[in-house]
Amino acid sequence: MVEKSHCNDIVIPESLRKEYPFRSHFHSIKIKGQDLLQMHFVDEGPKKTDPILMIHGNPTWSFTYRNLIKSLKESNRTIAVDHIGCGLSDKPQNYSYQLQNHIENLESLVNTLKLTNITLIVHDWGGAIGFGLATKNPHLIKRVVILNTAAFESNQIPRRINFCRLPFIGEKLVRHFNAFAWPATFMGVTHKLPKVVKQGYLLPYNNYKNRIATSRFVQDIPLEKNHPTFKTIKNIEKNLFRITCPKLILWGGKDFCFNNHFYDRWKEIYPTAKTHYFKKAGHFVIEDEKEEVLCQIKAFLNSNRPNSF
Repeated sequence: MVEKSHCNDIVIPESLRKEYPFRSHFHSIKIKGQDLLQMHFVDEGPKKTDPILMIHGNPTWSFTYRNLIKSLKESNRTIAVDHIGCGLSDKPQNYSYQLQNHIENLESLVNTLKLTNITLIVHDWGGAIGFGLATKNPHLIKRVVILNTAAFESNQIPRRINFCRLPFIGEKLVRHFNAFAWPATFMGVTHKLPKVVKQGYLLPYNNYKNRIATSRFVQDIPLEKNHPTFKTIKNIEKNLFRITCPKLILWGGKDFCFNNHFYDRWKEIYPTAKTHYFKKAGHFVIEDEKEEVLCQIKAFLNSNRPNSF
């Protein structure tokens, strides 16, 4: 038995059903001058409970949060999105894959679902996208969990990633040879991923067309002040102070991309945040330390429930 997304050519094989056993939902995104785009998301758990909204980065998708969803859905509504171009969402070839558009898409979903009292969990590009939503709508956010990410200006970038930003050759490497999603499955962890998990991460990025967002995310890193996304990230950065809710920072210390510079910066921005540093975990701290990460998040959720005092 296989399940196929109604809006692209991705088929979820039976071998992944144990890892990713969730029902698909789709949110229509209206783009001026284009057909409606379908944004895929997972929505599990009791609808009347406070939602946990999980925002992925590049080159991942909602699959990265599968273990959290399975563990938390009994007590909370758990929602994990696939950005346009990622996962089981539409992958248009003529779309503007810029940070501001991803933020607006997320805000559209949140408004349509009428989400409030949100626990926001962010990783990688999910930090900029999630905090883009949060800084504009701080009244909607109840808690934040930060996993190896950034939502502020920085000129620090690994050479191997910067190489993928180069005109022509960068896109050729990422889209023709999968030189971003594939290396992430072993460079982003310190413990080898099981074959089925690696298959899950790579599933949506199986050909040239389906890797468009993977390439565009890299190109959207705003290192230069004249970059179209530079103003967006600076605006998010200057409004991070508006997020006054409780925060938990869980950090993999062996991350080759979001290194200790970013961890220290978050602690400067949010000095009262709870923190846990996993010195032997990589970029995908949620994979390398999945049991402890889940334990930390559950404790954080419980410590902020009204009946826990």
